[in-house]
Amino acid sequence: MLINELRLQNLKISTGSTPAQTQTAAQKTTAPQESPFAKQLKEQLQKNEGVEFSKHALERLSERSIDINTDNTLERLNKAVALAQEKGVSETLVLVDQTAFVVNVKSNRVITTMQQQDMTGNIFTNIDSTVII
Repeated sequence: MLINELRLQNLKISTGSTPAQTQTAAQKTTAPQESPFAKQLKEQLQKNEGVEFSKHALERLSERSIDINTDNTLERLNKAVALAQEKGVSETLVLVDQTAFVVNVKSNRVITTMQQQDMTGNIFTNIDSTVII
């Protein structure tokens, strides 16, 4: 699954970088205008109240052919993150069927993801909880 396909599915995407500083007047006049489609896409992404996916997580979804649109996976992931937030968790491992998501709960961002066959022999570090949903 390509990053552009994920964007069209109303997923928040994060590159992990901080927002750019405010533009100067000269930069504003030379910046390209957003197309109507780009504006609409941006609005849709901002409306999405679910988890964001880091650039790394999006690459893993694509590399590992993980489809988060099956079996309400994304909805269940959001529910699990909400449960973790209620408990005051910082970093959690969310298991949704055969897929694992490592999520930074405070920033509401999926850090990485993998399927069951990729989990064998791996150690999950820097997590303080696991949510099985």
